[in-house]
Amino acid sequence: MTGDAASDGVNTNSAGAEELADLRATVRDFLTEHSGEEAVRKIAEDPDRLGHDPQVWSEMAEQLGLMQLAIPERFGGDGFGFPELRVVLEEMGAALLCSPFVPSVVFAAQSLLASGDEPACARYLPSIGAGTTIATLAVAEAAGSWDADTCETAAVPADAGGWLLTGTKSFVPHAGTADLLLVSARTPQGPSLFAVERGATGLAVRALDTLDGTRPLGEVVLVDTPAVLVGAAGEASSVLRHVVDLGGLALAAEQVGGLRRCLEMSVAYAKERVQFGRPIGSFQAIKHKLADMLMRAELADAATEAACTAVAERQRDASAMAVAAYITASEAFEHVAAETIQVHGGIGFTWEHPAHLYFRRARAAQNLLGGPTAAHHRLLDRMGV
Repeated sequence: MTGDAASDGVNTNSAGAEELADLRATVRDFLTEHSGEEAVRKIAEDPDRLGHDPQVWSEMAEQLGLMQLAIPERFGGDGFGFPELRVVLEEMGAALLCSPFVPSVVFAAQSLLASGDEPACARYLPSIGAGTTIATLAVAEAAGSWDADTCETAAVPADAGGWLLTGTKSFVPHAGTADLLLVSARTPQGPSLFAVERGATGLAVRALDTLDGTRPLGEVVLVDTPAVLVGAAGEASSVLRHVVDLGGLALAAEQVGGLRRCLEMSVAYAKERVQFGRPIGSFQAIKHKLADMLMRAELADAATEAACTAVAERQRDASAMAVAAYITASEAFEHVAAETIQVHGGIGFTWEHPAHLYFRRARAAQNLLGGPTAAHHRLLDRMGV
């Protein structure tokens, strides 16, 4: 990952093992109280598609300070990085927390940092860190590609200064509740990044039907919509490459948390469910399933931890490791979630069982950044192949 620490979002603070354990315990306790299955279902099935509980979001910011964790200190944050974010994201994934945390704190905040635009960072990052601004990133269009070079949304200079955007963005996470949209659009200089605030003229957002109700997606239509250039014109391609890699790593951490919770549910059920006078966990077929699930969980966990360390240490192959972690965790989570349904048998196939919530999250997370094929192409690109 290129760029200096000030511009690419790599912070210098780091927490020790004891501090990380305390952070994990604090977040887990909070989510146990606020993100149980009933709360998740209520939000996931909400016809208004809000996608989160505003009260929980406020408490996450005010009581725990989670949104400011990885924002540099000069912008009001704590100055930590992905090793610390990983702990938080794993617990969020385990609890299936419905919130715009990843779009706002990772995709949007890291886009601002990677742009190197200090005035834009000073304007938006403090409120993102305080949780008073929900931000998201709008890159993909009808084809679902997160490659800025495929962008067809057009940006033209406005007569009174600034820019006007026209085009349609698809699959935008939490678009319906975002106060700030960071939008990729094509200028004469090439793909560029722009800030569009809620309520801007010509801006319309439509909720999309999704497999995973815990993370709503929206279609964003812009018609001569006023926008502010973020960073230099024509430099969004490298910025968004970096941010998509970091966003995939954030999703990987979430996925690790989710698949470990699936494994825990499966092991517990295998111990308590009795057939033919024996716990089903004593049968060889179930043992093999659980062993395979554990192996995949450990592999995904190791890949994600290594990638987070590589990003924090600015290792040369950090980008490739981040993409590899996303691929590994995506495949593992989908497999483990599907096997969780199988281990639970008949009850696992009912919508009333939480296994389906995890399976939907797994499938949606795997496809959010363009799908497995696009992820594998990204990995080859980051490896220089």
